[in-house]
Amino acid sequence: MTPLKSFLAGFAATLVFHQGLLGLLHVAGVSPLAPFDMTATAPLGVPQVVSLAFWGGVWALALAPVLRRTTAARWWVAWIIVGALAPSVVALFVVFPLKGLPMAGGWDPKLIVGALLLNGAWGLGCAVLLRLMKSR
Repeated sequence: MTPLKSFLAGFAATLVFHQGLLGLLHVAGVSPLAPFDMTATAPLGVPQVVSLAFWGGVWALALAPVLRRTTAARWWVAWIIVGALAPSVVALFVVFPLKGLPMAGGWDPKLIVGALLLNGAWGLGCAVLLRLMKSR
């Protein structure tokens, strides 16, 4: 799998799977956050969703070589579990404090579970898209 394909899978998985699940949770009244946030982010002023998708691509670029040797059912499980845990842990314990937010969102269970669900959906999306790209 080429690095470009890994990045593109992570980028697209963010837009389709991560933001798709966020949209479903928002419509169901479970999440106050709406998908596809177009608010400009610092320092470049790109929309939040584009920044998020970029970092989704970076995460896939980092995880694809680590998970490439998994096969069959382990492939799917590994992408979902590692996809749920790795970005969530970094976001909650590194990014939040760097942005002046409380660690782990002040230990809000809804926020933590939400992060795990959304990032797990992203991981599933990466697995799906990488498999589709591999078969071509």
